[in-house]
Amino acid sequence: MIYSNMALYGMVVTPHHLASETAISILKEGGNAIEAIVAAAATIAVVYPHMNGLGGDGFWLIIPPDNNPIAIDASGAAGSLANVDFYRNDLVIPYRGSKAALTVAGTLSGWKEALSVSEELNIYNKSSSLPLVRLLNDAITYAGDGIPVSESQYIATKTKIMELKDQPGFASTFLPRGKIPEPGSIFLQKELAITLKQLALEGIDTFYKGNFSYYLAAQMSKLKIPITLQDLQKHQAYRYKPLHITHSLGDIWNTRPPSQGIVSLLILGIIDQLDMAKVDDVQTIHLIVEATKQAFLLRNKYLTDPRYITKDLQYLLNKKNFVRLANQINDHKALNYSTLGHGPSDTVWMGAIDKNGLAVSFIQSIYYEFGSGVVIPNTGIIWHNRGVSFSLNPKHILALSPGKKPFHTLSPAAARLKDNRIMVYGSMGGDGQPQIQAAIFNRYVVQKIPLQKTITMPRWIFGRTWGESSDSLKIEKGFKLDIIKNLYKLGHKIEILSAFSEDVGHAGAIVRHENGILEGASDPRCNGSATGF
Repeated sequence: MIYSNMALYGMVVTPHHLASETAISILKEGGNAIEAIVAAAATIAVVYPHMNGLGGDGFWLIIPPDNNPIAIDASGAAGSLANVDFYRNDLVIPYRGSKAALTVAGTLSGWKEALSVSEELNIYNKSSSLPLVRLLNDAITYAGDGIPVSESQYIATKTKIMELKDQPGFASTFLPRGKIPEPGSIFLQKELAITLKQLALEGIDTFYKGNFSYYLAAQMSKLKIPITLQDLQKHQAYRYKPLHITHSLGDIWNTRPPSQGIVSLLILGIIDQLDMAKVDDVQTIHLIVEATKQAFLLRNKYLTDPRYITKDLQYLLNKKNFVRLANQINDHKALNYSTLGHGPSDTVWMGAIDKNGLAVSFIQSIYYEFGSGVVIPNTGIIWHNRGVSFSLNPKHILALSPGKKPFHTLSPAAARLKDNRIMVYGSMGGDGQPQIQAAIFNRYVVQKIPLQKTITMPRWIFGRTWGESSDSLKIEKGFKLDIIKNLYKLGHKIEILSAFSEDVGHAGAIVRHENGILEGASDPRCNGSATGF
């Protein structure tokens, strides 16, 4: 049998067990779920450096126990020097190198804004806040003393070594003694430890407006990265009301553009019209994939920097539209669908719920494995390459423009069910994120499959992932052969993935039951854990 972990006073799920331990230690000391996730975000930036880091972006979904959800956009915009002329010799924005490092890294601003929310909640609850130096303590220790290299980091480095080894700062940071660090070897990040100490002592704002920002901007200029000091100084994370649908079984929230959170909500809204509790495994996969195609068509039409969108996309999330889109689905035939999609996403999803019922769904990313591959000198920070999702075609909806935010696959999810359960859930995986979220919600809430089994079971993903350009339906080993054959008969182009493949993401979920019991599930496809106390 596959069982979930349960606890009463706090539960954390992250894709690396050391980050989970960091977060749970914060909860044990009286910190809240937001503080726990900030601490975990710092630790996982150290222990999973190929997936995320201080040089990436983040999105938050915070569910207070007795109030409306709060979302935080901590994504960065294109630098003021990042214009079409800057790429005049390129047909597309390069995936690696200084030209790929074209957007401000926003995740640290998200930590700061989330801690501001935390302080407001603590004042209301008459609680005290933990100091930043405490929240970053584990990350500083792991960076300075070293961590065991994970199999995931080893595989990512080995797979992408030829396109990364010559990027500025990469070899000196991630190839000690000129070699790929083996799984289980000790990996040191002394420069990152110093950076984290500076953040702890001077405050997060030093990254954007303080001493650190001046050094950062100077190094970017030397590296010919199109981001200036002014770009860093004007950046800030912001709060907003998340997108929402009223599902037959409860309320579901996700993040607004430039995040693709609307895709997850569209899929769930569409399949809510299809009586999913009564269909077999073949139809479950077929209908969710077909709903995904309908959602992707709308995504590709509308999603960009929210300042360039003329309508509030909440208007698409209504029953009339869900019924219309559901009626476009053929139960017996797959829609012929082809798009370049939005591909890979080296990302971490993390969740936490504390003893007071404060729930957090959070995601942090550097986009591709090791992002741009560029490490800022003497900082240990690898810069993300989220800006490669821009187009150099001035007529494209994702056309590059200085100060514009790129499209984001990142989309943390949360739900408040009619039976009073609270659920936070999510995954990494590019185009796969909203599909995995839909599968998790459908399995656990609609089909009533136990939570850990929901996360562990074989999954599928339609479209691109981890740099793959095919628009096939990728299915993990573990599904019965008859299911695969019948999906093929419906017109799906099938690719078989290995069992427990990272291609279908690192997922996780936490549920707070009506009696206060917390249930967590972590994905065996990663190094994570569901840790409670």
